Amino acid sequence: MASDKNGVFRVLRVKKTDSLKTIYAKARKAFTAADLALYVNIDLNEKGIPGEEVLAQLETAHKEELEKMRTRKKKKKKRA
Repeated sequence: MASDKNGVFRVLRVKKTDSLKTIYAKARKAFTAADLALYVNIDLNEKGIPGEEVLAQLETAHKEELEKMRTRKKKKKKRA
């Protein structure tokens, strides 16, 4: 993990004969959770939205869209 505080960078050892596929495999293997944390702002103490609430919101949105689709079909049939 690269650190701004102490200027330490991890070195990825690559041979001249390594293919690009092998180099990418080594880079993926060397990538740690600490590296990911540098790119993602996750606050583990932050409370999220309960799953039941999200599901209820999705169900209401789905019902509304179904109603809109049904009314559009009815209007389309009346015009024809």
